[in-house]
Amino acid sequence: MIKVAVTGALGKVGREVIKTVFENDKTQLVAAIDMFEIGKDIGEVLFNKKFNVLISNNIEKTFTEVKPDVVVDFTQPSIIFENAKKYINLGVSPVIGTTGLKPEQINELKNLSNNKNVSCLIAPNFSTGAVLMMKFAKEAAKYFDNAEIIELHHNQKKDAPSGTAIKTAELMAEVNDNFTTGNCNETETIQGARGAKTKSEIHIHSVRMPGYSASQEVIFGSSGQILTIKHDTSDRACYMKGVMLAIEHVYNNKDFVYGLDNIM
Repeated sequence: MIKVAVTGALGKVGREVIKTVFENDKTQLVAAIDMFEIGKDIGEVLFNKKFNVLISNNIEKTFTEVKPDVVVDFTQPSIIFENAKKYINLGVSPVIGTTGLKPEQINELKNLSNNKNVSCLIAPNFSTGAVLMMKFAKEAAKYFDNAEIIELHHNQKKDAPSGTAIKTAELMAEVNDNFTTGNCNETETIQGARGAKTKSEIHIHSVRMPGYSASQEVIFGSSGQILTIKHDTSDRACYMKGVMLAIEHVYNNKDFVYGLDNIM
């Protein structure tokens, strides 16, 4: 049995992770970390059913007591970097779904993971469909010289662009160095009108709106044709297959992985 802790246990994704880990016959839920409902049973708080796991806000104390093998973190961009360093230093392998990490922070976590010989997996998106969308976008990028990304999320998402959009653009840039071929010289009469620009001149447009969960479109164009690769999320349960893949991977391996596509 893989002993799993969940940080951000009361969050919208966190509660799905709690349910999945508790019900899966390969995993045992041993800790639930959050800032609220401290000392209460996580199962009773979320599902009116006793899990015999009390909510804690003290990572070091709890992990020392229950010794999890893996911790799944869906928290906030402002705390994820410090959380991740803490997990690795405690010898607990993190599966990180919180976005907002900067490239230099990811590189530091990679070095720490390797130095401590503690596996770590960071994924901008745990939906298998979204990962396939990114793979398809990379493949299409070989054949189109113009492309832009539109990502749409709920209005409580704190970082923009999304980690998924950034990762998609990085994959596309691996096979093509310019996605604005033939464009005229542009002038933004309102700053930001053309979105953020990443490697290979890929424009990313972020929409934040109540009613959305998570959606992304990658639009490719060339003379006489448009190709759109789109993925929509309607229920956070769609992330759980990817989360379980990640939990099993970090438990069985000693490596650093960025992106679920690397283990699918």
